[in-house]
Amino acid sequence: MSTVLEKIDHDAYDDDYIRGILRSVNVIAMVGASSNWNRPSYFAMKYLQQKGYRVIPVNPKDAGKEILGEKVYASLGEIPVKVDMVDCFRNSDAIPPIADEAIKIGAKVLWLQLGVRHDEAAKKAEAAGLKVVMNRCPKIEYGRLSQEIGWMGVNTRVISSKRQRRI
Repeated sequence: MSTVLEKIDHDAYDDDYIRGILRSVNVIAMVGASSNWNRPSYFAMKYLQQKGYRVIPVNPKDAGKEILGEKVYASLGEIPVKVDMVDCFRNSDAIPPIADEAIKIGAKVLWLQLGVRHDEAAKKAEAAGLKVVMNRCPKIEYGRLSQEIGWMGVNTRVISSKRQRRI
């Protein structure tokens, strides 16, 4: 876990830091998950599920419904299983209470999506022992680090019999 003594550069993450997070988590709570199939959170949730993660949607508007086979919860505190990572698809102003809730439920990671940054909430989460990533997408980082995304934006291997390796 990240400690207060470990200084993370939130403008330039080391690949090993991101890779370590993606390898260490199994259950991801996606705050702001959408049931709308053409929203970025829907694509990210589906992709992460296909990579073996359990992704639990959190969205008060859709609480009690299902998104991609998972029950939607109104808040992090309502999720009945241990959450490893909280992935936030909310604007930066909404992050402080989400960070507080992530700390309260004992999450290991607070991940803020592309365009989302809140330095004070990050400091508070890190002081509580959480690792923090801001302004990044776990779907994109997974694809980049597993080399699914090549320089042309797609997997450049034409045909391969190799079994896909989980980063």
